[in-house]
Amino acid sequence: MNTHKALLAALLVPLGATLAVAPAASATTPPAASVSAGAAAHADPEKAAATAFRAPEAALDRVAHPLRTSEPRGGLADLRPFGRMVGDARVVGLGEATHSSHEFFTVKHRVLRYLVEEKGFRAFALEAPWSTGLRLNAYLTSGKGNLKQIMDEEFQGTYRWWNNAEYRDLLQWMRAYNVKHPKDPVRFVGDDGGFAGAELYDKVSAYAAKARPELVPKLTELYRGLRPATDADTYVNDYLSKPPAERKELAERTGRAVDLLKQRPGTGTDADAHAWALQHATAIHQMTTLFAFDLDDPQSIAGAMLHRDRIMAENVAWWQQRTGDKIVLAAHNSHLSLRTYVPDHYPKVQGDFLRERLGTGYLSVGLTFDRGSFNAFGQDGGAHRFTVGPAAPGTTEHTLDRVRHRDFVVDLRKAPAAARTWLAAPHTVKNIGATYPGIADAPQIRLADSHDVVIHFHRVKAARMLK
Repeated sequence: MNTHKALLAALLVPLGATLAVAPAASATTPPAASVSAGAAAHADPEKAAATAFRAPEAALDRVAHPLRTSEPRGGLADLRPFGRMVGDARVVGLGEATHSSHEFFTVKHRVLRYLVEEKGFRAFALEAPWSTGLRLNAYLTSGKGNLKQIMDEEFQGTYRWWNNAEYRDLLQWMRAYNVKHPKDPVRFVGDDGGFAGAELYDKVSAYAAKARPELVPKLTELYRGLRPATDADTYVNDYLSKPPAERKELAERTGRAVDLLKQRPGTGTDADAHAWALQHATAIHQMTTLFAFDLDDPQSIAGAMLHRDRIMAENVAWWQQRTGDKIVLAAHNSHLSLRTYVPDHYPKVQGDFLRERLGTGYLSVGLTFDRGSFNAFGQDGGAHRFTVGPAAPGTTEHTLDRVRHRDFVVDLRKAPAAARTWLAAPHTVKNIGATYPGIADAPQIRLADSHDVVIHFHRVKAARMLK
């Protein structure tokens, strides 16, 4: 895999193909509480019962709430405990342990529906480019364009995993809701910086032509050769084939464009239009800055990934603060966690930035599974379906799967004392990105430090890809 292909993989491989993580020693070690309980059963039944009650899975039993289904349709009463966990949060991050499993997508649809109908949420943000969000939002709020065409054109390259039947159904539900509620729509946000579509350049130019005509020649020169004229996958591959020095020069140019727009803030009726134009210009600069990192230097990967997680958080926070929308945010667990899974290579992640900016206004929800299937790129670069068996003793999922409910949601902040020690200790967790197998599929994390809430599935199956 050449350098720019490696970066493209890293954009959706949350712990990147360039990382190395030592195998977790606990992966093959049985949980201590379970061994103790089993041994005690033969010696003292009362002691065995007390020990079992103190086991983390038994303690989690007391606060876990069963899920009726992961499917989006039907009654939502079983999500009321989750609604109480959400409380007054303005951004709810819903993670995923793989990038392409059916249940992770459908439960996001189901939770979105609940939070829209019961908690006043009005936006869905996805790990996709800002310009993709604008196209989808135009379709969802006004019916502009064709959904299949938009998904085919926008979800390319490593974003292809979003071109699935489950997200199509979610988007169709959003459109149907907006048809019924045209004055109070649910909107779509793309928070990522892996591509900057032609829409961004057109919107910045249109604003300048109307409000700042003296800037038009300067912006035209600064954006020369940058506006995409091909499909997204071709554009990004061609862009990343440019020498690092040229990519840095392009990033410097887009930064100057941002500075030009900042020089005279909008006022009065122009204030809102100026804010949006500046954000669109910022999104262009986010992409060129991300791709300006020297990816032949392994030391640059951490900086690139830090930049990416920061801009994703900034875009979500900007939308929330600009519009007031409460947001359901979808991404991989390791992007939405409150602490990075691998500090040496991901110094700080999106969820950490959001908690810093929003405090308890940000809720991190990790999604885990014991066994099942998913789609991912194989080592040959092709898309494949993979299956993994039950979690090994000692791992996070092995303990979670011993809670009595098949599928459940649990608030880690309210876990009983018997579970808190386990939650605070490092345990191996499934962390499967866009490529499998990877060398960072099983990092060790402290669950209590990583997420506020966990939704656990006993079994998942691969999502249905559309293209």
